[in-house]
Amino acid sequence: MKLTFRGITPPALAACAVAFACSSAFGQTTPYESSSDFVKYAEKLRESAILHMEPQVVIPTMSRMLNNVSGKYPWKTGIVTTTFWIGEPAGGNNPVHNVSSSWDLNWMQSFGGYDDPNPSDRRNYVCARFTPRQNPFYVALPYNDVTHGSTKPEAKMVIPWFREAFVEEGKSICQNRWIAIRNLSGKVCYAQWSDCGPFRTDHWQYVFGSEKPKPNLNGGAGLDIAPAVRDYLGLNGTDVTDWKFVEASEVPTGPWSLYGDNNTFVQRARASQERVASIAPVQRRNPVPPPPAPPLPAQDAPTIVTQLPP
Repeated sequence: MKLTFRGITPPALAACAVAFACSSAFGQTTPYESSSDFVKYAEKLRESAILHMEPQVVIPTMSRMLNNVSGKYPWKTGIVTTTFWIGEPAGGNNPVHNVSSSWDLNWMQSFGGYDDPNPSDRRNYVCARFTPRQNPFYVALPYNDVTHGSTKPEAKMVIPWFREAFVEEGKSICQNRWIAIRNLSGKVCYAQWSDCGPFRTDHWQYVFGSEKPKPNLNGGAGLDIAPAVRDYLGLNGTDVTDWKFVEASEVPTGPWSLYGDNNTFVQRARASQERVASIAPVQRRNPVPPPPAPPLPAQDAPTIVTQLPP
């Protein structure tokens, strides 16, 4: 074990003492009235040196995080990416089933069924057996902003869009957020954040910061993608991608804009239809009857001639 005094190793303390003693022996004046003052000064020098040698850990602040809003989201590159799907059972390297999500206990029911990943059972990026009721382009990231019905205390400091999106305590502002995923050839797909993982739900330093994903059973995977994303980008079950957050207004139309009650594009289309219907002329339930037709002009009554018998 290396012994230290206030974080200073013995050689450093000895050097401080010798320097102080020499200055006193030669009658030189110093700004330090005692050896303890000199040690305090040496400690400051040591701390200054360490700050230049070791990476600084920056505690997130509201002002720092809010500077990343409005499209200023960097790409997270070289992320090990695995495929998961709604209805996937637990087993192997998947410790929990995906019948439920972190935000929806009835996720498979809400989606409309089992999102079979088998390519032979899929058409146009969706399962061929039913029409999905949620966006089939979904992902999972290893952070959940809600726990036990309450918003996590760090959420307001680390989530860039917290101030503009927060509605109420315990309601997630990460669920259904859009992200862009890029394969190694540069093709980009868009999807919505619908679950938390792989493996953990607390790694905000990676999701919103600059850390890399933590080691795990899937080779340090930091992103789970739906079969629809896998097929669109031509990825393997385990692959490497880049990803970044994007604003909904930055997402172009594509196969990710066609389905789902949680889909921003579908919601906008429905809202537009409702606005059109609200401004269309309303037919009266009891219309005013038309005025009666004018009477026909009077005609002379016909003359009937009756001939009496002789």
